[in-house]
Amino acid sequence: MGAANTNVPHVFKDKVITGCSGGEFGVRCHISAYNLKDGSLAWKAYSTGPDSEMLIGKDFNKENPHYNALSVYEDVNGGNKMGGSFKPLDKSQLKYPEADLGVRTWLKPQQQKDGWQNGGGPTWGWYSYDPKLNLMYYGTGNPGTWNPDVRPGDNKWSMTIFARDLDTGMARWAYQMTPHDEWDYDGMNEIILWEANGKQLASHFDRNGFGYTFDRTNGTLLVAEKMHPFVNWATKIDLKTGIPVKDPKYSTHQDYNAKGVCPSALGVKDEQPAAYSPKNKTFYVPLNHVCMTYEPVESKYVAGQPWVGATLTMFAGPDGVMGGFMAWDGLKGKAQWYNKEKFSAWGGALVTASDLVFYGTLDRWVKALDAKTGKELWKFQ
Repeated sequence: MGAANTNVPHVFKDKVITGCSGGEFGVRCHISAYNLKDGSLAWKAYSTGPDSEMLIGKDFNKENPHYNALSVYEDVNGGNKMGGSFKPLDKSQLKYPEADLGVRTWLKPQQQKDGWQNGGGPTWGWYSYDPKLNLMYYGTGNPGTWNPDVRPGDNKWSMTIFARDLDTGMARWAYQMTPHDEWDYDGMNEIILWEANGKQLASHFDRNGFGYTFDRTNGTLLVAEKMHPFVNWATKIDLKTGIPVKDPKYSTHQDYNAKGVCPSALGVKDEQPAAYSPKNKTFYVPLNHVCMTYEPVESKYVAGQPWVGATLTMFAGPDGVMGGFMAWDGLKGKAQWYNKEKFSAWGGALVTASDLVFYGTLDRWVKALDAKTGKELWKFQ
């Protein structure tokens, strides 16, 4: 495969799907499909680079061409010594649709080549599949390196949700959640497929602290709201453009120590899986409430060696705890109820048809809650 691989292979129809990790090693990551019958390679799609190597064709983002903008911010070249920021462009100012954005949004050469060749975008997470649409869904991770100053531009298509045709690998649509990532907010978390009001939907709870709901047939962004008020790197997501409105106070810059950034690189939710109840159309989500200081530093790329380029310190969020557990309305983009946890809730969630929710905690409790109210019914250690 040519790269580290930490994800579990997925079997969809007649294909075995697998990805690669290595965002902190300067790997140019990809997702690959192998034929189940003989193991031969059916297709491979990279996260960065030319459209031809990313399997992006003329119908890509057909219903949402503004996702294919050359830059979504006014200041494409980065921040400033005081932490810097990016002014989001109005939809009328966006230049779209553009091609080869996996190359053209990496605007300054890194230590070697043009940046995108070592651009990361790992695919070590989880994949979902809709057999009726024949589309598979997954997220890409952080751009390399964690120092954003050496890779100005949107850094497409890192930090992105993709939908691909399972047979050909061609990208149907893609949406970049965190353009020009400055905090290591990997977009790897699971994508949950569901239906409501006759619509085929997909929801994703990202490390960047926003809960997203899409029309999974075409990628139209329907909901993008903060999972908790302590999220501060962006004030909101503009639904017309899909662009995060960044707060300049929490942007990062080489040799500048950005303080009080929330969430930390752990994200408001990381790889701990959420659960969905089709009975009550509600998601149940384990959370991290951890903030950080973040200082990008100079780091030279050496093949096979860690290439991080930042130092950071993590601490409990402003509500004094490090975790939580919530019920989330995917159509309204708001919590129905929320419980605090002393530590990050790294155990996954399970919901039953009898309206019970289960999850585990770092201090060894297994808890059972009323799914409708969040009331703790019992626990054991």
